[in-house]
Amino acid sequence: MNTTQNLVLAGIDGSSLTNAVCDYAAWIASRVEAPLKLLHTIDHHPEHTEHTNITGNIGVDSRDHLMDELTQLEQQRSKLRLQQGKQLLQAARERVMQAGILDPITNQRHGSLVESLIELENDLRVLVIGVRGKVHENQPDKIGAKLESIIRSLHKPILVVNAEFKVPERIMLAYDGSPAAEKALDMVANSPLYKGLVCHLVCVSKDEGKGQLLEVAVNKLQLAGGIEVIAKKLIGIPEQVLSEYQEQKGIDMTVMGAFGHTRIRDWLLGSFTVKMLTHSLKPLLLLR
Repeated sequence: MNTTQNLVLAGIDGSSLTNAVCDYAAWIASRVEAPLKLLHTIDHHPEHTEHTNITGNIGVDSRDHLMDELTQLEQQRSKLRLQQGKQLLQAARERVMQAGILDPITNQRHGSLVESLIELENDLRVLVIGVRGKVHENQPDKIGAKLESIIRSLHKPILVVNAEFKVPERIMLAYDGSPAAEKALDMVANSPLYKGLVCHLVCVSKDEGKGQLLEVAVNKLQLAGGIEVIAKKLIGIPEQVLSEYQEQKGIDMTVMGAFGHTRIRDWLLGSFTVKMLTHSLKPLLLLR
């Protein structure tokens, strides 16, 4: 097997969701028999560095001395971040191996997480990442600062983890007939990841025509075989109705299309994807 392609990639940063990200990535890799890669990035963006104003009425020698000290301090910080990242990757590697992954790949990269993921996209089968990183991990009403950019930049499935790992038994496919929803439907029908699971196929719409689309979607899943299908058409505010249904039916994972509209429309009306990421208490598998 080529271990540089068809990867399940877990993005980890040491936040409280890191273990759950590893667990879900290991579960997916085992189900689809794909290699698992653990990724940690070290971002050296200037905004993360403390700045000291050394201008003013100090002598040249003093300025040179301060510059040397600042350079040494930054080098020490870089070494510390590198060591912490290696320890984090080692702990994650041991965790996924305990979950049955025989030879996980570890990768530490310098630079932007978004740019790193774009570079790796061609090798990905699915990305697993936490809904928020260390900066926002104590703010449940917020999503990670880079998460929307990651979802908009990649065209591979992304599992956004927001809770401790639980082996999925029941999934909900949020279906509206859009191209992204059809892509999600095809994935559920054809991937070994969902075989043996119960799929709640849910459409939220007042449009009666959506009911016919729902029937076609149900037939497609049933013909694929290996999936128990429960179809439901609901009316209401989509993110609220879907979140309530998810809780009532004990849904373990929601599959849906992401960012189907333009940024301008999302800015004016609010993004359904962001609302689901904020409201949902269970992982979301997103497709574009």
